[in-house]
Amino acid sequence: MTKPEAQEAVFAPPAEKSDRERMRRAHRQAAQAFSVTVSGPEAWGWQGRTLGRRAGRWWLRLVSAPIDKRGGRLWDGTAAADSALPRSVPRPRLHDVTEWTDGTSAYRAERSEYIAQPAIQAGGPVLTHDVDLPRSWWGDLRSALAATATVPTDRQAVRQQWIDRNFTRFLGAPAPTIGSWTTGHGDLHWGNLTPEPLVILDWEGWGLLPCGYDVGLLHAYTLTQPATAARIRSEFAHVLDTPEGRLGELVALAQLLQVTGRGAHPDLAPHLARRAQHLTGTPVPAPTAMTSTTGR
Repeated sequence: MTKPEAQEAVFAPPAEKSDRERMRRAHRQAAQAFSVTVSGPEAWGWQGRTLGRRAGRWWLRLVSAPIDKRGGRLWDGTAAADSALPRSVPRPRLHDVTEWTDGTSAYRAERSEYIAQPAIQAGGPVLTHDVDLPRSWWGDLRSALAATATVPTDRQAVRQQWIDRNFTRFLGAPAPTIGSWTTGHGDLHWGNLTPEPLVILDWEGWGLLPCGYDVGLLHAYTLTQPATAARIRSEFAHVLDTPEGRLGELVALAQLLQVTGRGAHPDLAPHLARRAQHLTGTPVPAPTAMTSTTGR
């Protein structure tokens, strides 16, 4: 990461003091390994599994997992993106990686380019104010997503199995079999985008996803700001106004309805439901809590 992550309850230090101290010790160990000095505030990731801080002209990010659960899509996503994506996709560049274990936990530290320009929406993914971005910015975003779509990969950012299990539960409509997949960011929101010059942050979850999912997710996070939401629909009409794009947007809406069902983004929930009903013509069920918000 190259910015403070969302300050939702799930983007917070671990609940246990021993885990907080363990992560901080490991982060200091990573700084020593890379011969850098960290400064600035801590940026905790999803459920305290990552910890990032600025280190001069670098961003030092630590990922931790139980030894038997290390690896997988989120473990090495940043490095995989750095090697696979075209240079035309504006993103922080990765410079060093190191891994180690302490007997019970595995750690991965990444030294990346520090992006000084703050994200458009500091502190979270939901847009809380309309933004007036120039035409060139939207063109750069379209170009970046188009370039990303050309990258071959077997990484799965969204899974058909998740759609089969959850689409009807959250949208009240039959679950579709996705026939059009593309390579995308997987977590496109306003906390992962900078204003001009555009930089797209946080690539750990990139991979294959339904066409329209990335743009649909960004649009969903914008629904409380009608003017900017309308701008997205205009700039990406070639995606959202196609049958494949509408399905991808619906998958994104279903996943966010799952998240709001767990108590996050309460102001966004009714907007998600209205948008989903507009697209499907089917009343959306009341949000139902799930045991996990992963498995895209």
